[in-house]
Amino acid sequence: MSQRATSVVCTTQQAPWQRLGEDAACAEPVNLQLDGTRHQSIEGFGGCFNEMGWEALNRVPAPRRQEILGEIFDPKQGCRFSICRLPIGASDYGLQWYSHNETPGDLAMKQFSIARDKDFLLPYIKAAMKIQPQLKLFASPWSPPTWMKNPPVYNYGTLVWEKKNLEAYALYFARFVEAYKEEGIDIAQVHVQNEPAADQKFPSCLWTGAQMAEFIGSYLGPLFEKRKLPTQIWLGTINSADYNGFAHTALSDPQAARYIAGVGYQWAGKEAVGRTAEAWPDVPLMQTENECGDGANRWEYAEYVFNLMRHYFISGVRSYVYWNMVLPVGGRSTWGWPQNSLVVVDYEKGQASLTYEFYVIKHLSRFVEAGATRLGLRGPWCANALAFANPDGSIVLAIHNPFDTPRALHFSAAGQSLKLRLPARSLNTAVIQS
Repeated sequence: MSQRATSVVCTTQQAPWQRLGEDAACAEPVNLQLDGTRHQSIEGFGGCFNEMGWEALNRVPAPRRQEILGEIFDPKQGCRFSICRLPIGASDYGLQWYSHNETPGDLAMKQFSIARDKDFLLPYIKAAMKIQPQLKLFASPWSPPTWMKNPPVYNYGTLVWEKKNLEAYALYFARFVEAYKEEGIDIAQVHVQNEPAADQKFPSCLWTGAQMAEFIGSYLGPLFEKRKLPTQIWLGTINSADYNGFAHTALSDPQAARYIAGVGYQWAGKEAVGRTAEAWPDVPLMQTENECGDGANRWEYAEYVFNLMRHYFISGVRSYVYWNMVLPVGGRSTWGWPQNSLVVVDYEKGQASLTYEFYVIKHLSRFVEAGATRLGLRGPWCANALAFANPDGSIVLAIHNPFDTPRALHFSAAGQSLKLRLPARSLNTAVIQS
């Protein structure tokens, strides 16, 4: 069956999302082709709902706010996000610290409440779900309630490791899932702790892999089972390169492994992803948070993000989740750390604009369908590219030209050729339809 490129899109610093044609004059020998191997299936792409994002979106006029949400979530256009994260309680991009139960000693969780989420996270999520009704959500805490920790503060510290406290904390998770269900929102997954190896000034809590295994196997898993909650439990979101200390420890524990549906990695955990995929090929892996940048949203960092995406997919993840989707100019958190975002809102002007990283994500999320399979590549350009086969048989090729000059690319797939001239410092996606 003959094939042809039906869509070739290019983004440069000067011109995002431009259509390219094939280069009939390209005389390059074949320098990129499929190697015949097929790898993991792809679930989707997404970002994180945070309080500061919803506050920022509400600083722009309602029609523009709806346009921005469409750019991110529309299943036919835009980034088509389909799997997104939310915090359980405050993240570092909450407007202030809070948990869902700050009543000391309330082991029965009688005072548990998601009332605060009704002001920020729930409206944000529901606005997105009006555009993408099939949106899948996973949730993780940055810190347990302060009274459950030693010392009793929202930053630093550890969970008090006593049976009654661990039972209560498992109940905290269950009540969260059930409270969101009452709002008409299903939580598909919970991840036990955001960055368990990071002791931060913003909401945080330290865990070992052995503690996560015990908590999942002896408390969280059995409680979810008892309450018949369909929500999956994931070992995440791991920010450590210590494969043996986290993934290998937990997945080798028979009691914990009964309940672990997958492993989520971010930041420093990226070096352990490949080892996890190699050792546990049937365990789904997820990239749970894109590296954050410094709030400047520079083109150079966007190029770095493409390389991050390539690293995670080559290492075996099935989905890729950005961090803050929307932030004000500068992206400074409540705790003082500036970070990048897909959309930037200028409060003074009431305007929202798309950043370079928006287009980087879109170069994959717009074309790679749920259920796609990552394909292996060979040739001099393979370390700058990703390829996928969609369920309809189309092939998606995403490629970065890192050079300061245009380069010719000759790609061969299924006996057909695609010849392109890649602009300098560009990101490019070609879709070859069968």
